[in-house]
Amino acid sequence: MAQVAAAMFNRGMGSSGKENTMRGLVSFIADLRNARARELEEKRINKELANIRQKFKGGNLSGYDKKKYVCKLLYIYILGWNVDFGHLEAVNLISANKYSEKQIGYLAVTLFLHESHELLHLVVNSIRKDLADHNELNNCLALHAIANVGSKEMAEALCSDVHRLLISPTSKPFVKKKAALTMLRLYRKVPSIVQPEWAERIIAIMDDPDMGVALSVTSLIMALSQDDPETFKGAYVKAAQRLRKIVIDQEYSGDYVYYKVPCPWLQCKLLRLMQYFNPSEDTHVRDLMRESLQRILDNAMEMPKNVQQNNAQNAVLFEAINLIIHLDTERDLMVQISSKLGKFIGSRETNVRYLGLEAMTHLAVRTETLDPIKKHQDLIIGSLKDRDITVRRQGLDLLYSMCDSTNSQKIVHELLKYLQTADYAIREEMVLKIAILTEKYATDVKWYVDISMRLIAMAGDHVSDEVWQRVIQIVTNNEELQIYAAQNILQYCKAEHCHETLVKIGSYILGEFGHLIADHKGCSPIEQYMALQNKFNACSPTTRAMILSAFVKFVNLFPEIKPQLLTTFRTYSHTLDSELQQRACEYLALATMPTDDLLRTVCDEMPAFPERASALLSRLDKRSGMAGKDSGPSLGRTGTLKRNFSSSLTAHVNGAMTGAPLANGSNGTHASSGAVKSPTDELAGLDFAGSNVPNLASASHLSPDWEPGYNRLLLQPEGVLYEDVQLQVGLRSEYRSEVGCLILYFANKSSAPIQSFTTTLDNRSSETLKADIKGLPDTTVQPGSQTSQMIMFEAKAIFAHPPTIRISYIAGSLQALTLQLPLVPHKYMEGAVLSSDDFFKRWKQIGGVPREAQKIFKAFDVSGSATRKLLQGFKWGILDGVDPNPRNFVGATVLHTTGGKFGCLLRLEPNADNGMYRLTIRATDESVPPVLMKLMEERLSQPYPT
Repeated sequence: MAQVAAAMFNRGMGSSGKENTMRGLVSFIADLRNARARELEEKRINKELANIRQKFKGGNLSGYDKKKYVCKLLYIYILGWNVDFGHLEAVNLISANKYSEKQIGYLAVTLFLHESHELLHLVVNSIRKDLADHNELNNCLALHAIANVGSKEMAEALCSDVHRLLISPTSKPFVKKKAALTMLRLYRKVPSIVQPEWAERIIAIMDDPDMGVALSVTSLIMALSQDDPETFKGAYVKAAQRLRKIVIDQEYSGDYVYYKVPCPWLQCKLLRLMQYFNPSEDTHVRDLMRESLQRILDNAMEMPKNVQQNNAQNAVLFEAINLIIHLDTERDLMVQISSKLGKFIGSRETNVRYLGLEAMTHLAVRTETLDPIKKHQDLIIGSLKDRDITVRRQGLDLLYSMCDSTNSQKIVHELLKYLQTADYAIREEMVLKIAILTEKYATDVKWYVDISMRLIAMAGDHVSDEVWQRVIQIVTNNEELQIYAAQNILQYCKAEHCHETLVKIGSYILGEFGHLIADHKGCSPIEQYMALQNKFNACSPTTRAMILSAFVKFVNLFPEIKPQLLTTFRTYSHTLDSELQQRACEYLALATMPTDDLLRTVCDEMPAFPERASALLSRLDKRSGMAGKDSGPSLGRTGTLKRNFSSSLTAHVNGAMTGAPLANGSNGTHASSGAVKSPTDELAGLDFAGSNVPNLASASHLSPDWEPGYNRLLLQPEGVLYEDVQLQVGLRSEYRSEVGCLILYFANKSSAPIQSFTTTLDNRSSETLKADIKGLPDTTVQPGSQTSQMIMFEAKAIFAHPPTIRISYIAGSLQALTLQLPLVPHKYMEGAVLSSDDFFKRWKQIGGVPREAQKIFKAFDVSGSATRKLLQGFKWGILDGVDPNPRNFVGATVLHTTGGKFGCLLRLEPNADNGMYRLTIRATDESVPPVLMKLMEERLSQPYPT
């Protein structure tokens, strides 16, 4: 430690001459290094501390002297000695003008002070001043201090300044990197400091040309997206675009190539970030991701011999595999990763084997077919014998996840075989999983009973109460199991060595169903009694109580052995255990009453257990949660236990049940344990979309001057949607039946390039209007050039709200527009031609309300030419000569949607005297007339857009 500290200070803290050497500090460090004993070192330090204390009391020290003495205090502190003064002098150094003095001041603050230190509030103003300084070095010193000792108060006071440095176009890349990581540190400390309105600007920095800045801000966005994915959903497309630039377009600097792998850290973060969001439904985004993921898989075809390159390549590959599994739509990629994972789980490297098993477990939960994984079943079973326990545990999880009706018996038998030599640390979990798989995939009642009893016999000490109670529940609820289970458990109880848990099961099952096997060879009442009696003395008081409960039921079932049973009750009515004594006395009194009425009532057969949440799954969920595992992959295939028992058995077992039988065997009394919520269940109750974050892409945030272009394009297929001094947005559209194609053109009118160009679609009518983005604009638009974006819209039904689009870009600062797209139901109309007879025939067939809408309103221009032009813009087929009044307009059209075609008829009566319109619309669907009436009234009452 002394050598490291000395090297640090000997580098020099100043810029030249005297300040660069600080001979007094060098001499002091040399004295300590030459001290041959701790006592000599302590004596020298105490002498120096006394000298420094005296100097500080005297005051009038120059900045150089303060710096020198604070350096000595820092060196003493680093060596592990207590320094209880000089903190205020160190704080004062932060305000120095010289960089060397300021640097030592910040270093001292980060070492001497902690988050709740009383002096920390004194440095806030100095730090704010350095954050606002034009000197990047001062900015960095301030950011370091905030990141190291930033308290809640400091975070709330300085977060805006840190954010300003992060988004400032004049900030150097190394300042932006530090600002992003500082913001991440403050967010983890105080999540509320990050304002929702910052999201759009922070996401835009992902397009920064500097890879280090992109890496740092991606780390920040990952943390933000985990807590609020709705606000930061724009990062999904950014991550897909940036990944493609690295992997496909190879846009990166040579400084970020690590052993031939380009930017592995950024690739991993981008791949992981996309897993925080629901998979995109847009064709173009899926294509971007598919190309990048395919290239990553192709690059990993060969295993490099260089260890560092192999590690970097594998890090990216496994994140890509996890993303492919998360997408759950790329069938070709899923097949490729299943074969690749088979190679990984057979690797010689422990870490690679573990990662391969973990990824394959994730795949087993999400994939529709387990056949590709089953090809590696023997290799996976072999992982149970791996020398590393983490690999063994992961292999167990994978076997549990990949089990189905076709391989369940082999997997269960292999797990039972391994259970005999398994580590004690995982035996209880193994027992739980074997019990669940046995119950879930049992198609034969005998197999279920055999495996359950064998499991308890092999690992009795590791069998939780939920396991053996579950066996009792299933036997009680299914008549097919009762005789075989009673015979089976009796043979275990007769054995010389029988685990106490089996004795508990035997006490309950024989007490309830022993009479069903009383006539079988070797199962007579006296043999049942002797089997339990011989185990009595070796059992715990709880098990003894269960045995006595079985005996009192024997009194009711087997009168021929009543003398032996009464003798047993009398024997234990004098035992020292108060519980057993009371139980034996009560049972003796019941058995010796003049009539058997009360005895028969008390010993009546137990009813079926109620259907509740499975205690076995609750137990497994709880263990997974305690172990810090993601319960999703391990429990995904057993969240709903679908049994494969025979039909009569399924009626009772389909619902997972709990309820532990009490030792006293009282009528219908069960000890039920509350269901334990798994981490997945807890998360299922969270509603991330319910936050109060404003959606800047919504219609409530439309930009000024959006209406002229919108109104114009309502009646035209192409034109300028919006234009200002920097940007022109053009639109071209084409509609065929229920499908519409919109192409947006974005032209840069300024003399400087536009950076981080981003569009975000907000489709309020997503249930009735399906949107599919077929292309994204370029992130950089040079002066005088343009970029485009294609969006396909499919009308599922009549929709009420047109979509809006948010356009954001960086031109010095963040610029943003929110425009409403001219996409309304009449765009999907196609004018029709009808004869006069056909028109009036259909007009009558449609009838009046509710398939008719009629309104009289003020017109802007009732002239025939203007009216005709508007009707044609609304895609009505104008039928001349149909109406007897030549001034009136009659029209017909067909509205196309995926749900069907709707015929629409129109009659428009202008009144030139008062400038009014009478508009009547009828349609074959009652939802159409009100929508068309609203659109047409708005346009006919306003000037025709030019």
